[in-house]
Amino acid sequence: MTWVDLAATLAGGFIGAIIRYLLSGKLNAHARIPYGTLLVNLLGCLLIGLVVGLKLSPSLTFLLGSGVAGALTTYSTWLKEIVGLARLQEVGKSSYYLLGTIVLGIACVYAGYHSAAFFRE
Repeated sequence: MTWVDLAATLAGGFIGAIIRYLLSGKLNAHARIPYGTLLVNLLGCLLIGLVVGLKLSPSLTFLLGSGVAGALTTYSTWLKEIVGLARLQEVGKSSYYLLGTIVLGIACVYAGYHSAAFFRE
């Protein structure tokens, strides 16, 4: 990793963290299901699929993949929310949120990867 790659990762991480803060804060504020966290995780999956599919330069991959997508997505918050729903006796919602995020996340990575072909042409 070069200093440029490190700077790209830092800049992307700043952008991704701000986007996550804004979206999660807005959409999770009054929701019984944390749609904000779901949205940022799915957007991150779509972005990482697109980045991999585009075969970008290392610096752009660090900026968009490790930086933006890495800071945008949140595994720990997702798991905390799943456990929180289960503790509130919302086992059905907890299960749907868990499985839905996994299935939709895989679909978003797949969609991002395959949509990269449109940008390469």
